Amino acid sequence: MFNRMYVLILVVVLAFAVVVPATAQTTCTPEAPCQLEAWIAFSDHRLDWAVDAANQFNALYPQYNVTITSVANYDTIVNNYTLAREEGTYPQIVQLFDAALQFAVDTNWFVFAEDVVAGREDVLGQPVNFDDIIPAISNYYTVDGKWASVAWNTSTPIGYYNMDLLAEVGITEAPRTWGDIIAACEALQPLVDAGTISACASWPFTGWFIEQWNAQHGEFMVNNENGRAERATASTFNNPASKAIAEFYREMYSNGYFIYEGLEQWGPTTQNFGIGKVALHISSSADARNVVELANTTGFTLQTAPMPYNEDFGWNGNILGGATMYISEGLEAEIQDGAMAFLLFFSNTENAASWHTASGYVPVRNSAIELLSNLEEGNMLGWDIPSKSRVDLAAGNYYEVNPNFLTAYTQLSESPVTNATLGGKYGTFQQARPIYLGAVENYMLNGGDLDVILQEAQDAITVQLEEYNLLYAE
Repeated sequence: MFNRMYVLILVVVLAFAVVVPATAQTTCTPEAPCQLEAWIAFSDHRLDWAVDAANQFNALYPQYNVTITSVANYDTIVNNYTLAREEGTYPQIVQLFDAALQFAVDTNWFVFAEDVVAGREDVLGQPVNFDDIIPAISNYYTVDGKWASVAWNTSTPIGYYNMDLLAEVGITEAPRTWGDIIAACEALQPLVDAGTISACASWPFTGWFIEQWNAQHGEFMVNNENGRAERATASTFNNPASKAIAEFYREMYSNGYFIYEGLEQWGPTTQNFGIGKVALHISSSADARNVVELANTTGFTLQTAPMPYNEDFGWNGNILGGATMYISEGLEAEIQDGAMAFLLFFSNTENAASWHTASGYVPVRNSAIELLSNLEEGNMLGWDIPSKSRVDLAAGNYYEVNPNFLTAYTQLSESPVTNATLGGKYGTFQQARPIYLGAVENYMLNGGDLDVILQEAQDAITVQLEEYNLLYAE
C-alpha cells in the first residue's frame, strides 16, 4: 500500500541520508553570488509572477541569485524533496502545502522561520512584521508557539455563482447554505429540462472540501483536537459532520443536480461553470482571476460568496488552504539569511497585494488589503499575463471594481480561530485524503451503509497513522 511505501522511503532517508547543504559557499558577493533555489508548484502565469519577484530580489541583492523551479504539484514536491534529501541535493527553499505541516516538523529537515529571525526586526533590511499576517494564517503555521515558515499562497474555498441564470428562476442572492443550494437546484431544474444548462452545479470533488465542511461543523479530522492539542494518534472521520457531508453529496448526485467529473478534477469543473454549463460552482479563491476572466469571456454576471455551510450545524469558520515557504536546515548563516530575506520580500505588503490580484490567493498581510483599498497611481501591482510583467492598477479602491476578490479574505478574517478551523496536523494527512475522499465518493455514487463506509475509512486512516507514529512518536 502507498502508506507503507511512504514510510519505507522515510526510513531509508533518515537512516542513510547524509545531510549536506546544497551549497558550501560562505561568502556571497555580486561577483560570485550565492545560489538559492526555490521549488514551487506552479507552471502557469503564477510561475511567471514568482520568477519576476525573484528577479526583483536579485536586483536588490546582487550577492544572491534566487532561481524558481517549477514542480508538478504539491504531492510531487513532498515526494521529490524526500528523495532529494537522500541524494543530498535538496533546494534551499521549498513550498509545502498545508497537509505537510506535521511532515515538516517531524523530519527536522527545515529550520523554523522564527529561529532564523532570532528576534531581529529585519533580515538584511527586509522587515519581519509577522504581526501583520492574518490571524487564521499565522496560527495555522505556528508550531509550539513558533513561526514555522513564511506564509505565501494562502487560499480558502468560496462559492462562484452565475447570477444571470439564477435570476431567470427568481433567485437574486447567492446561496449561503446547503439548503440554499438544494433550493436553487430545484428552481433551476426547468432550465436543465429545457437544455439551457446541463445541471445545477459542478465543483471539484476534493478531500479539501470535506476537511473544510468538517471545520465548519466544528468537528476534527483526527483525535487530540486535530493533532493541535498533542500528537494525533487516530482518525475521527466517522463523525456527524462527515455523515452529513456524504448525505449532502448523495442528494445532489442522485437528483442529477451535480456533475461529477471524478476525483480532484479542478479544470473540467471550472470549465463547466465558466462556459455557462452550470450555475453553481465551489472552488479555491486561488482560481478567482481565472473564473472572473472566464465569466467575462462568456458574458455572464459573476458573484462570489463564502463557502456554503450546513445550516443544521451553523458556521464555525473555515480552514486555510494553499501552501507556505520553508527554509531547509543546515545552510550556512549567510545563505540562510539570504533565503529568509527573500521570503520576507516575496510576501511583503506590495508583493502580497500584487500576488493576490495576479491569482486570487488571499493576501497574507492585512496591510496588503489596506494598500489595495487605497491605490495610488504608479503602484505597479497588477500582473499582465501576456507580457509577463507588472502593470499599474487603477487608482482608488480595488475592491469596489473587483468585489469578487474580497470574499476569501473576509471569510478567513472572520473565521474563529479554533482547533477545528486550524485544520488537521498529522503525519499521514497527505495519504489519508484519498481514503476519506473515496469513502464519500462510494456513498455518493452507490449508497449503502454509511456508518460502515465511514468506519472502514476511519480504521484505515488510523492504521496508517499508527505506522507513521512508530517513526516519530516518543
